[in-house]
Amino acid sequence: MSACLRTWVGLVFAAFVLAGCGGSHPSFKNTDVTGADYGKDFALTDHTGKARTLADFRGKAVVMFFGYTRCPDVCPTTLAELKEVKDRLGEDGKRLQVLFVTVDPERDTQKLLANYVPAFDPSFLGLYGDSAATARVAKDFRVFYQKSPGKTPDGYTVDHTAGSYVFDPQGRLRLFVRHGNAANLAADVRILLNASG
Repeated sequence: MSACLRTWVGLVFAAFVLAGCGGSHPSFKNTDVTGADYGKDFALTDHTGKARTLADFRGKAVVMFFGYTRCPDVCPTTLAELKEVKDRLGEDGKRLQVLFVTVDPERDTQKLLANYVPAFDPSFLGLYGDSAATARVAKDFRVFYQKSPGKTPDGYTVDHTAGSYVFDPQGRLRLFVRHGNAANLAADVRILLNASG
């Protein structure tokens, strides 16, 4: 066998091997962050007053979004989209948990979160902590947030990262989502749910 032919056979074999390897990984429509060294866990309180960590939601796909209740546009739009995602999943929607983490702990009280978050879907949970806990979780998840002064001391807005993290049912961080396409997110969540059996 000539050197040229051996090289060609080797390249064809390598192509088959690579094709076989590539088929074993899911093809997500959103950003795959599997194996990231951040966003491992959190310790916050939900809007019913119960202490929560990621382990509480094992067996479900979890979508975690950082925002605040006085947000004029991105937050309500995102929560409405996440409701649509849950609806698109049909029965599998029962295995989706949406978590809304406030970046405005001064104004977003337990009572306010309890009124705001479940208005989008009764299963959605609002999470909060004090200023230190909020800063710690935001840092762990690489989420930016910063007050922007308003006309009154209480009239500030909060600039923040506008995206969500998605965990698989085993509690592993898998996706970062920039919102705007409920169908794509529903498809990705379905992949994670089906992979878990």
